[in-house]
Amino acid sequence: MPIPTHDAPRAPFAFPRFARMNAAATLLTAFTAGICTPAPASAKTPQPKAVFDASAVATPDRYSADAAQQIFAAGGNAVDAAVAIAFTLAVTRPDAGNLGGGGFMTLFVDGKPYFLDYRERAPQQATRDMYLDDKGNVVPGMSAVGHRAVAVPGTVDGMWQAQQRFGKLKWKQALAPAIRYANDGFQVAPWLQQRRDAAAKNFAGKTNFDAYFSNLKAGATYRQPELAQTLARLASNGGREFYEGHTADLIAQQMYGHGLVTKADLLQYKAVWRQPLAANWNGYQVLTAPPPGSGGVGLIQMLKMKADLKPAFDGLELNSAPYIHLIAQIEDRVFADRQQYLGDPDSYKLPVDKLLDDAYLTQRATGIGAEEVPGAAPVKPGLGDAAPEKAQTTHFSVVDKWGNAVSNTTTLDGEFGSGVVVDGAGFLLNDAMDDFVTKAAAGQSAATGGTGAELNTVLPGRRPLSAMTPTILLKDNTVSLVIGTPGGSRILTSIFQVMTDLYDFNMTPGDALAAMRFHHQLLPPKTIYFEPYRPITGELAAKLQSIGYALEGQSFNGDVQMIRIDGTMPEPATDPRGIGVARVIR
Repeated sequence: MPIPTHDAPRAPFAFPRFARMNAAATLLTAFTAGICTPAPASAKTPQPKAVFDASAVATPDRYSADAAQQIFAAGGNAVDAAVAIAFTLAVTRPDAGNLGGGGFMTLFVDGKPYFLDYRERAPQQATRDMYLDDKGNVVPGMSAVGHRAVAVPGTVDGMWQAQQRFGKLKWKQALAPAIRYANDGFQVAPWLQQRRDAAAKNFAGKTNFDAYFSNLKAGATYRQPELAQTLARLASNGGREFYEGHTADLIAQQMYGHGLVTKADLLQYKAVWRQPLAANWNGYQVLTAPPPGSGGVGLIQMLKMKADLKPAFDGLELNSAPYIHLIAQIEDRVFADRQQYLGDPDSYKLPVDKLLDDAYLTQRATGIGAEEVPGAAPVKPGLGDAAPEKAQTTHFSVVDKWGNAVSNTTTLDGEFGSGVVVDGAGFLLNDAMDDFVTKAAAGQSAATGGTGAELNTVLPGRRPLSAMTPTILLKDNTVSLVIGTPGGSRILTSIFQVMTDLYDFNMTPGDALAAMRFHHQLLPPKTIYFEPYRPITGELAAKLQSIGYALEGQSFNGDVQMIRIDGTMPEPATDPRGIGVARVIR
């Protein structure tokens, strides 16, 4: 049964930030010393019978994999491990991991599917035209950088609700690895400094980003004492401390006079348990993200339309020009529907059942064929987008030996979010307001520069549409695949390609992840995006251009983290485009 949803502060006092850090150091050291090593599992539930030979994780970095291993060693389950991973990434991946952002979690626990929406929400003071100037034009950067870009964060409440509902360990045990990394530090990789340097140019003079992250340099041991204090408070007082306690006060003080998020917004925030989307495909049951996620609807539509078009695909070589041409036509239809019909389900009644109906998708696939000329007949929504979204997100997948699984995608939206750090708390805040359509009259979204529907305009309390698509496949009610990736609008097309490579072309997990990926999404029309990891060149490029496509490179490769189970041994795999860690844990 799903769990139901449920005055400006004074300016911050002038007590110096580093003095506050030092004053709390003794308390913090004493606190973390007692919880850095997870204690034995608590007796929340009887020990279940093992389903698999081992547990497994696929994570974006080694620190989060180590955290999960510690949790499993202490008797924790997949949900405990997922929470530990998420908080660790808030320390070691400040570009995307977060306390001040949001995300989606698809779960399979004790034989039942669940979905947790901990997406950010627009503040109560938000207005439809808040990013327009007096002439009605979008103010460049206002929805993406600085305090006014910040939506009410959801990550901490999401992790709190998941762990309290399904975890086996104590809450503070799940946070212990993250506290240690924040307090003792982690080694900065060169790629993280490169991202920091690029972000710093964008934030220069607009936020306090450099005051906290100027020392994030390759090879350095980077310590975050204020973040460690925040995590220690959360560990001691529970997840709601972020929304009701001292951390909430610090957020409200940071926003006062600059942004719109207030203490009242924080008090009102609750993550929402929703029913995951479910569909039968290729002998499996697909569990994936419902709205305000758009990726789950799009993923199921793509899988079903490709299955309906099996005669057209028979005999085609994977990623050949004819194959890509057919997939691009499917993607046109998916993104047209996404633009028109999807948004926050708490604001509108959305036609999700119709969009996933077999008869509708069979009709939608009509007209797709080798002879179709790209762009000759504009594709419209089927019941009656946009340029690529930002890709700075992170994903991890977890399976435990008892058959439970978590697929989790979390984000600050842009790289390092809004660039605003909460003084005294040490964490970055999101720029999720940039995911709304910011000029409704023209349908222009600041994040995408393309068309958007009324369903995703700014409205107080609304959750913005997202492409995050954490997905689980079941076979006979047993987990067979846990998968997800960052990538903005490329998320669903990347997951679709890896899944079809696995199951339609019988590839190994490693080969499926290493295969070429491409992306097309209605607008800009007739455009195929290729990746630097395996670019479209030579004869393939010439054939696609002869069909009528323009080819455009993209800087983002993707970072799929997945676990396949074929039998009783989980087989984790991580994207060769990233630096993730795939680990079997016995």
